[in-house]
Amino acid sequence: MTEHEHVRVAVIGSGFGGLGAAVRLRREGITDFVVLERAGGVGGTWRDNSYPGCACDVPSHLYSFSFAPNPEWPRTFSGQEHIRAYLEHVADVFRLRPHLRFDSEVKMMTWDAEKLRWGIETSSGFLTADVVVSATGPLSDPKIPRIPGIDTFTGKVFHSARWDHDYDLRGKRVAMVGTGASAIQIVPAIQPDVARLTLFQRTPPWVMPRVDRAISGAERWLHRQLPFTTQARRGLLWGIRELQVQAFTKRPDELGLVERLAKRNISRAVKDPALRKKLTPDYRIGCKRILLSNAYYPAITQPNVDVVASGLAEIDGSTVVAADGTRAEVDAIVFGTGFHVTDMPIADRVVGAEGRTLAQAWESGMKSLRGATAAGFPNWMTIIGPNTGLGNSSMILMIESQLNYMADFVRQLDVLGGRAALDARPGAVDAWNHRVQERMKRTVWNTGGCTSWYLDANGVNTTVWPGTTTEFRNATRRVDLAEYDVLRATEPASGAAPGPRAKSTRNKKVEAGA
Repeated sequence: MTEHEHVRVAVIGSGFGGLGAAVRLRREGITDFVVLERAGGVGGTWRDNSYPGCACDVPSHLYSFSFAPNPEWPRTFSGQEHIRAYLEHVADVFRLRPHLRFDSEVKMMTWDAEKLRWGIETSSGFLTADVVVSATGPLSDPKIPRIPGIDTFTGKVFHSARWDHDYDLRGKRVAMVGTGASAIQIVPAIQPDVARLTLFQRTPPWVMPRVDRAISGAERWLHRQLPFTTQARRGLLWGIRELQVQAFTKRPDELGLVERLAKRNISRAVKDPALRKKLTPDYRIGCKRILLSNAYYPAITQPNVDVVASGLAEIDGSTVVAADGTRAEVDAIVFGTGFHVTDMPIADRVVGAEGRTLAQAWESGMKSLRGATAAGFPNWMTIIGPNTGLGNSSMILMIESQLNYMADFVRQLDVLGGRAALDARPGAVDAWNHRVQERMKRTVWNTGGCTSWYLDANGVNTTVWPGTTTEFRNATRRVDLAEYDVLRATEPASGAAPGPRAKSTRNKKVEAGA
């Protein structure tokens, strides 16, 4: 990376969001962009999470870009290695490799109010950009709880998203901390090999059967020969989930039937009444993410598994101690404790127009306009921003909607001409978030009686979108300039020598639509 390189757009991250942004920029005719990636390859969360059993709980044909269908998915629910291979394929097919800058972790981004551009300091050099698209994703930075005594532990410790493949778990006594989406895949994968597995469960998850099967060669042949069949399959999967959304967002009481099916699923697999009681949640299904597995319940009924219905409270040498006093001697601890979702780590590295970091601006909770832009941070936007998550469908649908918004954002800057920037108005951000939170009040995520990772430290759901993917797509189809202040560099004085306008010394704020 050369000193002081300048690009039109800098994209941060090369997961689904970052690669999708890169593809969309190229389709818009923009080639002056880079994709900054802290690791040595593409894939985002599907590169980082390589734990045993890692797979997606959204059907393959829905968990892929609409503009890059994959007729070769081997299973209805694909594993991590196939999803990562798909993202590598996207990088190749859409000729993104020249734009990718690996081993370039973003250290700090600072808004230059004079030149109306972002200064970006990375681990491989410095560059500037007119627009920053942050696609770091909510599942990128692991969260490990501060457990008293963890420094005294004599064995091996790692997070599910930083799996140590050099450490052999066979014959070991293992503590699995957490019972979320990663844990229920890890447990069945390692249970047959470990000597003893102690599972620390603060809150039991609702687990439904996973209707997974191999996709036949005939189906794949059909999808290759007749591409519209792939689109039809995707459309059907999308439609089913779109119809289900109302129960989550408007009528949580309708989820009672699903709850009964989930309880029947527990009863079939778990015969011990005491264990069954431990595994049965006391909150409405859907309040936390519904997990899919056919192997989880059978694995934890095995004689070498202990389910501790309590969180891990402390560690004393090789002994792990639960909040209820249960003690176990272990050789290794695996944390399946999730990620920094409502406190995006990238926010500490973004300094806006007023000299504040995005983390400071979001001290009382993450807020953005249409999940994309934040007041005081001109020409900076997120893919998978606040309140763009989904509780029951594919995030790729939301990402593509945000790519529409990004594309129009860049178009609007072109239309404005000269050196210009768009800064979300605080009133527009507040109005959007007020509407989102008003709708959130009746959803299962707020009324279901649980505490989930969707909620921030203040108990506010800043993660999930309280509507259909169609509604979000309509809301992000166009950038409404009335929701933005237009910033412009002052034109050079009459008779001044011609030169780049970026050298101007002050901005004037132009009211949008004026």
